[in-house]
Parts: sequence; C-alpha cells; structure tokens
Amino acid sequence: MSPTPVTPAGAAAQALKKYNRHVGSWSVGDDASLPFGIPLHPPTEAQALASVSAAVDWAKSWEGAADVLWTERRWASLGQQRVPDRVQLDTPGAVAAFAGKTTHWQRASSRTNALLDSVPLPHTGRFATAVGRSAVELAALAPEDFTRLAGVLEWLRVHPASGLYIRQLPIRGVDTKWVQNYRSLVTRLHEAATGRSGLGLADKPDLVRVRFLDPALAPGGLVDLAAPVTELAAMDLSPEVVYVFENLESVLAMPPLPGAVVVHGSGYAVDRLARIPWIRDHGVVYWGDLDSHGFGILNRLRAQNIAVVTVLMDVATLDAFKDLWGHEPKPAVGFMQHLLPEELAIVEQLAVRGNVRLEQERIDWMTAMAVLISTRR
Repeated sequence: MSPTPVTPAGAAAQALKKYNRHVGSWSVGDDASLPFGIPLHPPTEAQALASVSAAVDWAKSWEGAADVLWTERRWASLGQQRVPDRVQLDTPGAVAAFAGKTTHWQRASSRTNALLDSVPLPHTGRFATAVGRSAVELAALAPEDFTRLAGVLEWLRVHPASGLYIRQLPIRGVDTKWVQNYRSLVTRLHEAATGRSGLGLADKPDLVRVRFLDPALAPGGLVDLAAPVTELAAMDLSPEVVYVFENLESVLAMPPLPGAVVVHGSGYAVDRLARIPWIRDHGVVYWGDLDSHGFGILNRLRAQNIAVVTVLMDVATLDAFKDLWGHEPKPAVGFMQHLLPEELAIVEQLAVRGNVRLEQERIDWMTAMAVLISTRR
C-alpha cells in the first residue's frame, strides 16, 4: 500500500518535532543532525487516477512553499506531471522557518551566543553543552530577565565564593524571589562556566525545631524554639532522653517530662542531627510513620552512627490499627543496610500487605504516651 501524500501541515509538524529535539545543539553550533529532508510521498499514478481533483489540490497546496524540491513524473494515463517530491532543510534557520519558529530560533540562538561570548575563551565543551541544554529556557525569558541572568553569571564568575546572601547581590532587579525562580538555570550555567560546585552564596540557617520538655534544660526559659544546627550544637546539654518525631503535631503535643527533649526530625533531613553532640552522643528514641519512608528515614539516622531505639514501629502496632491503614503510593526503594533484621522484616511486611502505611498521627495519643514514657532510659 502506497503511503499517504504529506500535507504542508504534516510536514510542518515533522519539522517542529525536529526543531524541538535539536534547537539546543543547533544553538551552540552543533549541526550534525542536518540537513533534514522530509519525503512528501506524492501520489502514485493509481492514486491520481482514483481522484484527479484530490491529486491536483494536493500539488497546488505546495505551490510557493519554500525549500520544496519538485520532480517530473511520466505517467501512461496522465502524461508528464510536475509534483512536489520532498522538503529539503539545510540549516537550523530553515527548519525553524518551516516549523513556524523563526522568532523563537532568533531569540534562542542570539541568547546562547551572547552567553558563550560572555565567558573568556576558549569555551569549554562543558559550558557549551550546558548552554545548549538551556536554550529553550533562555528563549522563554523576558528580555529584562535575560539581562539579569547575564549580569548574575558575570558577577558570580568574578566573585565565585562571595559568601553573601541572595539579598545582598549588587545586581539591579535581582532579589531572593528572582534567584529562587531561576536558581537551577543559574547553577547549571555557573558550574559549567567555572568548574565550581554551587554558587558560593550563603545558605539560610539550617533550623531544627526543638521542645525542651524539662524547663531546667530550656535555655533562658525558652521551651519551644527553632534554631540553627550550629547554635544547638554549641549548647552544653545532658538530657536523659531525646525523642525524635517525624510528625510536628506529635512534637507539639508532648507534655512536660523531667530530663526530656523532643526534636522534629524533618524527614530525610534527619541526618543533620548528627552534627549536634548532645543528640549524637546520647542517642535517641525515634518515632516515625509506619511505612517504608519512615524506615528509610530511620536508616539514614542510623547511618550517622547514632544509637536509636524505635517506638510504635512494629508489627504489633501495625496490626492493632489495621482499620487506620492507608496506601503508600510511592514506597521507598533500595536496600536499607542500617536497619536491624526485625526492622527489615517489618518493611517487607508493609510491602507484602500491599504497600500499606500507618501514619504516626493516626495512633491515639493515650496509647502513644504510654509507650513513649515506658521507653525512657
């Protein structure tokens, strides 16, 4: 069966697909994927005889179209006919024009070239690759944002380890929100241009939420605070028990307890607790969700060589609250090498039972309190 003749719209769609796939590499001078030809599959003699008007209309639809190669066909019944045979696109600009992306191509190519020219020669292949990968993002920027981007990249190149906060950057129109919106783009281009990791800017303090359940341990009488890890690490404390909970509501609900501190684990950021000596050296009582990620967080905590005792993360608890199970849509993957054998068995049970989960807050508070108090060491 002969293929259906390609219409101008169909050819434009093919050109657009080609353009979208290669605009990045073309913008930095890699045109190995060119030239690009689109066979038009003109009607055969049999197809033309079946509908002469359709064949004529198809041929006329290509009249005046740029980059179309025509050929002569000699048919026994219809004589010699001149028909469009293929579209031949030899340059990025030609593909862009045929796909209706001329303006986009002009913007993408001019902006990538401007960035390549902004970095002292010779350009590294790594930087050219990063610029090419970013071509679509660059083309989408408003003119003022591209100007700011170029200014930020130049300033960071000259000051690669400034230690400033974003708010302090001396670039007009660049503020915290701007950098947050474009940080991945800025980071990708800066790292490729300089070979450095990161932007050399100051990060926001890494805050940990802590409640001192024993007022005698509370600094200056502050029983509930969020403080940088560095400041908590400098505190001289000797608690009898440190609880680490994943649920903030559980942290807030804890009553006064002699010698006790409760810390919000903050998910997989829990490993930062190892930087606080009075937590790392004392060990913790950990209570997380009874699901694969709860054990994934436990695994990360144990990887910091912190002694950990778990509560309410066993099969008995799982079975006792079966009516409150939920489903875990995206279970944690990978082997959790720091879990104990009985903990790995629970992870397996969660999967066998259908990737179920028992969220911490679903366990009634009286039951939780009884177990938590019993674990005090």
